[in-house]
Amino acid sequence: MHGRYLVLPAATAGPAPLLVGFHGYAEDAEAQLDRLRSIPQSNCWTIVSIQGLHRFYQRRTNQVVASWMTRQDRDLAIADNIEYVMKCLDAVATQWPTRSRFVFAGFSQGVGMAFRAAVHANLDVADVIAVGGDIPPELTPASLRRISAALICRGKSDQSYTMAQFAADELRLRQCSVSVRAIEFDGGHEWSSDVCRAAGQFLSVRHAY
Repeated sequence: MHGRYLVLPAATAGPAPLLVGFHGYAEDAEAQLDRLRSIPQSNCWTIVSIQGLHRFYQRRTNQVVASWMTRQDRDLAIADNIEYVMKCLDAVATQWPTRSRFVFAGFSQGVGMAFRAAVHANLDVADVIAVGGDIPPELTPASLRRISAALICRGKSDQSYTMAQFAADELRLRQCSVSVRAIEFDGGHEWSSDVCRAAGQFLSVRHAY
């Protein structure tokens, strides 16, 4: 199978850290690229937006969109997705000068892929920005400890990502010694301006390390 990813090189000279994005259900790589480029300070990072392998037509617009998986053969799909993402990152590293600092950013269904990529990428430091989605249940405490820091975000009226799940995810990360910032914002299942501001602050701190 072949997939696609988009790259927006950093505006700064020399090796740059990588901000790697994962879109939500029925979206495409362009949607997540637009979210990431709207974050303050993101121009200091090389932005990579990876599109899910499972493409289909959006019924209303006939646009080609994608998802990451369904419940059918879920474990096999997870393994395929992880291998695919790692190959995308290897390809990016051969084309653009990069630093060994990565932030994986997911929205909705893409949150699961952001966490999976962070724990499977075999990096010295990996961080996560998660908006409107929960931590995958299969990730063990030992694997979550590979994450250095995480920003998790939830809209107060989000019916898809409940307050109970949000609180459980924060606790789960803290119990694994991950440095966590958890924010709730006025809004629903969305990547809001409040998220952009918080993500910009997060990137500024992580870029300095």
